[in-house]
Amino acid sequence: MSSPTGSRGQKMRLPIFTQKGLLEVQSPTEKDWSKDDEENYVFKDPAQELDSLPQPYRMINKLVSLLFDRSWDIIQERNRLREAELSRIQPTIYSPVFKSEFSKTPNCMAIAQDYVFIGGAKGFSIYSLYDAKRIYVWDKLKVDVTSIWATDLGSEILIAPVDEMGIVRLFYLCKDGLFFIKTINEMDDTNRQTTLVKMEISHGGDFAAFLLQGAGETWLDVYKLPKESWLKEVENPQLTTNPKKKVRQPQLNTLDPVTLDNLETDINICFKGDIKLSLPIYIMKIKPPKPITGTTFKSPLEVFAKIEGYYGLGSGQNHFIKDSQWEQQATIFNATYKKYLDGEWEEEPLSVATFHFLLPSCITTMPAEAKIPSGVACVLGIHWTGRHNFFLYSLNRTSKDKVDPEGVWPCAAPIAVSQLSPCCSYLVLACEDGVLTLWDLAEDASLHLVAAKGTQGPTISVLVERPVKHPDEAICAVAPVPALPGMVLLFSRNGSMHLLDVAKSQVICAFAPPRPQHLVVAWKPVFAVSSHHPYFLLRDETKATTKASDTPNSVFYFHFDAYPLLENISRNCTISQADLTEATAFAHMLPLEKRCENFLWKRLQEVETKVREQEHRARLRRYSLLLQRENRK
Repeated sequence: MSSPTGSRGQKMRLPIFTQKGLLEVQSPTEKDWSKDDEENYVFKDPAQELDSLPQPYRMINKLVSLLFDRSWDIIQERNRLREAELSRIQPTIYSPVFKSEFSKTPNCMAIAQDYVFIGGAKGFSIYSLYDAKRIYVWDKLKVDVTSIWATDLGSEILIAPVDEMGIVRLFYLCKDGLFFIKTINEMDDTNRQTTLVKMEISHGGDFAAFLLQGAGETWLDVYKLPKESWLKEVENPQLTTNPKKKVRQPQLNTLDPVTLDNLETDINICFKGDIKLSLPIYIMKIKPPKPITGTTFKSPLEVFAKIEGYYGLGSGQNHFIKDSQWEQQATIFNATYKKYLDGEWEEEPLSVATFHFLLPSCITTMPAEAKIPSGVACVLGIHWTGRHNFFLYSLNRTSKDKVDPEGVWPCAAPIAVSQLSPCCSYLVLACEDGVLTLWDLAEDASLHLVAAKGTQGPTISVLVERPVKHPDEAICAVAPVPALPGMVLLFSRNGSMHLLDVAKSQVICAFAPPRPQHLVVAWKPVFAVSSHHPYFLLRDETKATTKASDTPNSVFYFHFDAYPLLENISRNCTISQADLTEATAFAHMLPLEKRCENFLWKRLQEVETKVREQEHRARLRRYSLLLQRENRK
């Protein structure tokens, strides 16, 4: 019989009886045993004998035992994971259908219509979405392009590349010509140079907003884009130089040999730098809200009598606090938190804005005389870091108008994140205290609870749990797939890519490049998903991390329809058509009679409300003046 062993293969050591003195042979009968000898027997564990070892052997023994225990725990964990991996059903893995190779690592990419725009060294390139063939290269910069936007304007495309200096330029792609429009923030004086922090172009390309930073300040410049004028000017071009002078096309021999080898298709796009297009129309400049300060008004009656605008009253804006009250509150605050205020103060970072272009709705009030075409943005919504309010600015103004918000939405806590749905129907405001507010902009402006349905209480379902023991499997990016309703792409830190069915919380398949990727710890995938075609593009990370000279730079094209498992997934969509209609509902999807009825009813309510507000304000102002006269008497 084998000796008993422990859970880690060690032999079990049974306790034994040991005697302090010499062991004498006892007589056969129990009555002759000595009672004093029982005190000389002690119950001892053999493991305790190691504690009596001298130093440093006792310490060495403990370190070896601890190392062995930890090693055994790691071995058991690996065996458990290996067994779980073998028992788990592995998804089907697909490789890209084709790829594009580059001489240098591409920095950014965007998709619009049938084109792919890739920013890189000293400019950007235009590729075909269907065969990954390069069509044109614009490389006239001295620095690299770090980010690029491409907006579909119908039959045209607006391109906005941003270089390493933070300078943004606007290009117009129409038919077979690429036109330069304007450099937004380039200055002749380098000391006054501003950099771009964020930018946003409205749905349809009617407006553009640029968040700029420079000289210790941050502000938002808003422009109106003359799309109709651009189209007419392209059809009837006006040359900036002599019309008889031949337009010089970019010389292909200036490109590097590796890039020339990739030009396997005829260039059908040319840069027309001599044709002048209308410049964007400057609308307004929005600065961060000023800190609250004291007022010189002596009484509330004087406030109501002299104030002209009443926007934002009761929402945290237009505070009127006396200087003495403000100084008293500052004294109390400094006395209460004196021990925390004595230390060194770090310089407060510049405030950053998040902004969205909103379409006409019942909660974005506009003047009655304003004529806004259907589907054109009318309001710019913006919130600043560390602020409680969401501001609404009308886009129906000129640069001479006073820049004041037409509406203010107050929140109980500072707004941390905001997001507008692709259909511009829903706006989500997430505050720092964890409150999530969903605004329905398209229908009745009701406040929804997340995952609430009918009379049931709100529920939150977890699609993918956060990995605790294996942080490399955590999700680092998520992108919806418009071509496959109800599907999202999940990018993990370890480089894996999965297609997830949201309705079933089930992984449909996985995607992988043809060769293993050597990823950094904080992997930020550079990818682009087409809004109208079943494509998504991924940058090859091998060259960006290893800097190997023999490895080409590539962008992988994944075509959903090219994989057998996804051929009929759009037909067998797990989300019902009613849910899709509700999720993407907007005013133009309703019947014409219903739209007219809702519009007239809402307009009537707005007029009645505005009349009542004006009457109430006029009465309040007259009453304030009357009380002031009585006080003088």
